[in-house]
Amino acid sequence: MTSPLPSFDLRRVPFSRRGSWMNLSPVVAAHRTVDDVHLVSHHTGMHAVLSLQPTTPGRDEGRWAVSADAAEVRWADGLRSVHAVFASTDTLRVRGDAGTGLRLAEAAAELTPFTGIYLFRDPRDGSAVFTSYETGARYRVTALRGTLVIDGAEALGVASRTVTVTGVDAAEWEVAIEEFETSRPPFATATTFADARAEVAQEFRDYARAVAPWAEEDGTAAVVRQASLLATYVLWSATVSPAGFFGREAVLMSKHWMDKVWSWDHCFNALALASGLPGPALDQFLTPFDHQDASGALPDSVAHSERLYNFVKPPIHGWALGRVRAEGVELTAAQRRDVYDKLARWTRFWLDERRVPGHALPHYQHGNDSGWDNATTFDRSRLVESPDLAAFLLLQLDALAGLADELDEDPSEWVDESARLAAALQDELWRGDGYTARGVADGMDATRTSLLPWLAVVAADRLPAAVGAVLADGIRAFLTPWGPATEQPDSEHYADDGYWRGPIWAPSTLLLEDGLRRAGHDGLADDVSARFRRLCETGGFAENFDARTGEGLRDRAYTWTASVYLILTRDAWRRDAAGD
Repeated sequence: MTSPLPSFDLRRVPFSRRGSWMNLSPVVAAHRTVDDVHLVSHHTGMHAVLSLQPTTPGRDEGRWAVSADAAEVRWADGLRSVHAVFASTDTLRVRGDAGTGLRLAEAAAELTPFTGIYLFRDPRDGSAVFTSYETGARYRVTALRGTLVIDGAEALGVASRTVTVTGVDAAEWEVAIEEFETSRPPFATATTFADARAEVAQEFRDYARAVAPWAEEDGTAAVVRQASLLATYVLWSATVSPAGFFGREAVLMSKHWMDKVWSWDHCFNALALASGLPGPALDQFLTPFDHQDASGALPDSVAHSERLYNFVKPPIHGWALGRVRAEGVELTAAQRRDVYDKLARWTRFWLDERRVPGHALPHYQHGNDSGWDNATTFDRSRLVESPDLAAFLLLQLDALAGLADELDEDPSEWVDESARLAAALQDELWRGDGYTARGVADGMDATRTSLLPWLAVVAADRLPAAVGAVLADGIRAFLTPWGPATEQPDSEHYADDGYWRGPIWAPSTLLLEDGLRRAGHDGLADDVSARFRRLCETGGFAENFDARTGEGLRDRAYTWTASVYLILTRDAWRRDAAGD
């Protein structure tokens, strides 16, 4: 069957297209939603550029209802409608019925020598051109049908800068809005609006068929189909083409304000793509490695015009590499060598730069390094030797040893380091009823109410058998009807919207689920998977979720959440098929 295009609320999910740096949304800044839909650009950061306001010239303004699916945005007042589609990654086309119009207004209130938007009419073709200091780009409005009325052209300082589009003699109208840097030939196209919409719809369907093939099966439940297609759309629409610091196609965490790639988030997106789109999956995996520094460290995050090294992220890359290769991502000989060298340098960073002399265990310098920014593990001491870090490195050392064998190199360096680290994890951080993190300076145990140390279960097949059983029992204390809370729900430190002090997150859920299977606790892993999938099917793909109510929190269109849903759904689909 051919699945319908997913529809969504623009206040939660931005409208965009794979490869574009633009989107349409009323979300114009972090935690700020306005009434009007805006054209937003992610060049140099998240910047609202223009508001789009449908009008009914000569009539009382009605209330326009806004709806969206994967191919277009629609405004309707009950009698007439306006439609928008990304005809290409840098061009938005907007058309309106007879009797409608469109007002495009700058989002900035003032033009200064260094900020704001300037507007002029291009004498070459009569188009209106907005130039933005914030994005460093131009936004050209060309009338394909109809007329443009430009207000505030060439104005400086505080002024109203708008372009109003209407049909000739109240007929239908259409405009193209392009984003580019300096200059390009006047806009021309032989493609109709309907053809542009059909092209986008087919592009998305092809992508969805590769990433979520179960969505087209007749036996798939409607709620699973709908959630799977929306999750796929979140990934597809958050993808940007190479530009700025990105030398390859990249999946941003969101086309809201979380418009970066953090150096562990990308692993989950790579894994979601791996089985159907192995090339893009490998690109996602390698994106932060393009910015590896001389010490071997990966950046904390990368954006269009920003690259941060003040923190790092946890070394889950050996785990992720094993998972994406198991999904069918094949490496050429040259790629194996490249991945091996990069992964070796990243691992040596932790072993050489993050171990106190005489210590076997590496440490985090801040909660941000673990990805769990404000977890209670870091309350007593920010610098901690944590069991999750050791477990991730055990898997990474195993991956390096395997790659060394494939490259006919001696794996003993990695085997020896692995044995030393495994022994230290057990001897120094095991407390009989679970693992603990400890302060680097004083060796004192950290607060033990966070889920973070329990992530050591991800290396269960490298740990004593009895450890896996204890970890599985301990994880149960964190489960709510929606999945594993990041802080024990009965802890005095628990907060419903406490970031890593309570809410449910996608990455911790998947790492736990994977580890429980490695430990042989498939039943509990199935339960964790089912709860999280139901959470997403109910609450969408938020950055994190209230563990008690399941309400989505923070950014509502976060790609690693969509990816983890797709991974868990894909795995459950395969288990069901194997059981038939």
